[in-house]
Amino acid sequence: MPEQNVASQSGIVRLDVADRAELCAAYMPFVTNGGLFVKQQYLTQTTYDMGADVFLLMHLVEQNERLPVAGKVVWVTPRNTGSQRPAGIGVQFAAQDGGATQQRLETLLAGMLENRRTSYTM
Repeated sequence: MPEQNVASQSGIVRLDVADRAELCAAYMPFVTNGGLFVKQQYLTQTTYDMGADVFLLMHLVEQNERLPVAGKVVWVTPRNTGSQRPAGIGVQFAAQDGGATQQRLETLLAGMLENRRTSYTM
Protein backbone atom coordinates (compact mmCIF):
# COMPACT_ATOMS: atom_id res chain seq x y z
CA MET A 1 0.00 0.00 0.00
CA PRO A 2 1.41 3.44 -0.86
CA GLU A 3 2.54 5.55 2.07
CA GLN A 4 1.55 9.05 3.10
CA ASN A 5 4.16 11.69 2.37
CA VAL A 6 4.00 14.29 5.12
CA ALA A 7 6.14 17.29 5.98
CA SER A 8 5.35 19.15 9.17
CA GLN A 9 6.07 22.67 10.40
CA SER A 10 4.51 24.52 13.31
CA GLY A 11 1.14 22.77 13.29
CA ILE A 12 0.94 22.72 9.50
CA VAL A 13 1.10 19.24 8.00
CA ARG A 14 1.51 18.65 4.28
CA LEU A 15 -0.09 15.31 3.49
CA ASP A 16 0.06 13.58 0.10
CA VAL A 17 -2.42 10.70 -0.04
CA ALA A 18 -1.44 8.50 -2.99
CA ASP A 19 -4.70 6.68 -3.64
CA ARG A 20 -8.15 5.70 -2.36
CA ALA A 21 -6.83 2.63 -0.52
CA GLU A 22 -4.48 4.81 1.54
CA LEU A 23 -7.24 7.34 2.14
CA CYS A 24 -9.60 4.58 3.27
CA ALA A 25 -7.08 3.23 5.80
CA ALA A 26 -6.47 6.73 7.21
CA TYR A 27 -10.06 8.02 7.20
CA MET A 28 -11.86 8.12 10.58
CA PRO A 29 -15.63 8.01 9.85
CA PHE A 30 -16.52 7.50 13.53
CA VAL A 31 -15.29 11.02 14.44
CA THR A 32 -17.85 13.85 14.40
CA ASN A 33 -17.27 15.88 11.19
CA GLY A 34 -14.86 13.15 10.00
CA GLY A 35 -11.16 12.83 10.59
CA LEU A 36 -7.90 11.52 9.20
CA PHE A 37 -5.06 9.56 10.80
CA VAL A 38 -1.53 10.80 10.09
CA LYS A 39 1.34 8.40 10.80
CA GLN A 40 3.90 9.67 13.33
CA GLN A 41 6.87 8.78 11.17
CA TYR A 42 5.77 11.47 8.72
CA LEU A 43 5.33 14.19 11.33
CA THR A 44 9.13 14.71 11.54
CA GLN A 45 10.16 15.83 15.03
CA THR A 46 6.83 17.43 15.91
CA THR A 47 4.81 15.97 18.78
CA TYR A 48 1.10 16.69 19.04
CA ASP A 49 -1.03 16.47 22.18
CA MET A 50 -4.77 15.84 22.41
CA GLY A 51 -6.69 18.99 21.52
CA ALA A 52 -3.80 20.58 19.61
CA ASP A 53 -4.81 22.58 16.54
CA VAL A 54 -3.50 21.20 13.26
CA PHE A 55 -3.82 22.48 9.71
CA LEU A 56 -3.62 19.80 7.01
CA LEU A 57 -2.66 20.66 3.47
CA MET A 58 -4.02 17.47 1.98
CA HIS A 59 -3.13 16.51 -1.59
CA LEU A 60 -5.24 13.71 -3.04
CA VAL A 61 -2.76 12.57 -5.67
CA GLU A 62 -5.08 10.20 -7.55
CA GLN A 63 -7.62 13.01 -8.03
CA ASN A 64 -4.98 15.76 -8.37
CA GLU A 65 -6.97 17.70 -5.79
CA ARG A 66 -5.78 19.80 -2.85
CA LEU A 67 -7.84 20.27 0.30
CA PRO A 68 -6.85 22.70 3.07
CA VAL A 69 -8.30 21.32 6.30
CA ALA A 70 -8.32 22.84 9.78
CA GLY A 71 -8.73 20.46 12.69
CA LYS A 72 -7.63 19.28 16.08
CA VAL A 73 -5.96 16.18 17.47
CA VAL A 74 -8.55 13.75 18.86
CA TRP A 75 -6.57 10.51 18.68
CA VAL A 76 -3.01 9.67 19.63
CA THR A 77 -1.40 6.28 19.09
CA PRO A 78 1.96 6.44 20.85
CA ARG A 79 5.06 4.62 19.71
CA ASN A 80 5.87 1.20 21.12
CA THR A 81 2.33 0.30 22.16
CA GLY A 82 2.83 -3.31 21.16
CA SER A 83 -0.16 -3.12 18.83
CA GLN A 84 -0.07 -3.56 15.09
CA ARG A 85 -1.42 -0.05 14.58
CA PRO A 86 1.06 2.64 13.49
CA ALA A 87 1.97 5.49 15.81
CA GLY A 88 0.50 8.84 14.87
CA ILE A 89 -2.35 11.27 15.38
CA GLY A 90 -5.98 11.43 14.36
CA VAL A 91 -7.16 14.87 13.27
CA GLN A 92 -10.85 15.77 13.55
CA PHE A 93 -12.02 18.10 10.80
CA ALA A 94 -13.22 21.48 12.13
CA ALA A 95 -16.95 22.13 12.09
CA GLN A 96 -16.38 25.49 10.37
CA ASP A 97 -16.24 23.89 6.92
CA GLY A 98 -19.82 22.70 7.35
CA GLY A 99 -18.92 19.07 6.71
CA ALA A 100 -17.56 19.77 3.22
CA THR A 101 -14.31 17.84 3.79
CA GLN A 102 -16.13 14.88 5.30
CA GLN A 103 -18.62 14.80 2.41
CA ARG A 104 -15.85 15.06 -0.21
CA LEU A 105 -13.83 12.21 1.29
CA GLU A 106 -16.87 9.99 1.81
CA THR A 107 -17.85 10.56 -1.83
CA LEU A 108 -14.37 9.44 -2.90
CA LEU A 109 -14.60 6.41 -0.60
CA ALA A 110 -18.13 5.39 -1.64
CA GLY A 111 -18.48 1.62 -1.34
CA MET A 112 -15.10 1.20 0.37
CA LEU A 113 -15.87 2.16 3.98
CA GLU A 114 -18.44 -0.57 4.55
CA ASN A 115 -16.03 -3.28 3.39
CA ARG A 116 -12.69 -1.97 4.60
CA ARG A 117 -10.47 -4.47 6.30
CA THR A 118 -7.56 -2.30 7.32
CA SER A 119 -7.60 0.90 9.30
CA TYR A 120 -4.87 2.77 11.11
CA THR A 121 -7.12 3.29 14.13
CA MET A 122 -9.80 0.68 14.81
